[in-house]
Amino acid sequence: MSKTLELKIEGMTCGHCEASVTKELSKLEGASEIKVSASAGTANLTVADSVTTDDLAAAVDEAGYKLISN
Repeated sequence: MSKTLELKIEGMTCGHCEASVTKELSKLEGASEIKVSASAGTANLTVADSVTTDDLAAAVDEAGYKLISN
């Protein structure tokens, strides 16, 4: 099974930010249809049930930003 999420991400300001977050989220097995918006401060994506909030937070952190909610 999979679910669609909207993540709130703190600190993104530009297209480079969007690309960094997209790259890290794309590395998660089970993540797809990733759309990141710096202006909205969000990432919308579909994830398999096996992807945890900790996985998402770690990917966002690796990109240099902070997951503030999902």
